[in-house]
Amino acid sequence: MFSVAFLLLAAASCVKCEQLTQAAAQAVQSGQSLTISCQVSYSLGSYPTFWIRQAAGKTLEWIGAARTGYTTDYNNMMKNKFSITLQDSSKTVTLNGQNMQHEDSGVYYCARRDTVIQTSSKAVQKLLNKLFQTTREGLFCVILCILLY
Repeated sequence: MFSVAFLLLAAASCVKCEQLTQAAAQAVQSGQSLTISCQVSYSLGSYPTFWIRQAAGKTLEWIGAARTGYTTDYNNMMKNKFSITLQDSSKTVTLNGQNMQHEDSGVYYCARRDTVIQTSSKAVQKLLNKLFQTTREGLFCVILCILLY
């Protein structure tokens, strides 16, 4: 038991967790604008922060990515609808949408780079099963994550 605990403590020093916090759910009327903020724990210049949405029954759609000191990139099909702004002092990434319509309904996510992979104009979440290649590795990760949380 001591060797397992020691191994976990040694590994814990190598793991860094980042936190992204979004506001509660909100609703907007057709034709209105949308503003969603995401506060992050990391420097906005160190990683791009993505905005992604998922409409009911559809795949994830990449909206855009922003990073301090770099040009903000947008999905070509959404660049006239959405804009992303950065507030370095408060570490806040804000998604602004205009003229929102019923087809814009869905769950909107902010995510740090390496959480998603961009393929063309779609985003796909990395699957946890890549992390859980064997039961032993998976158990180790679960225990480690619980201890770090």
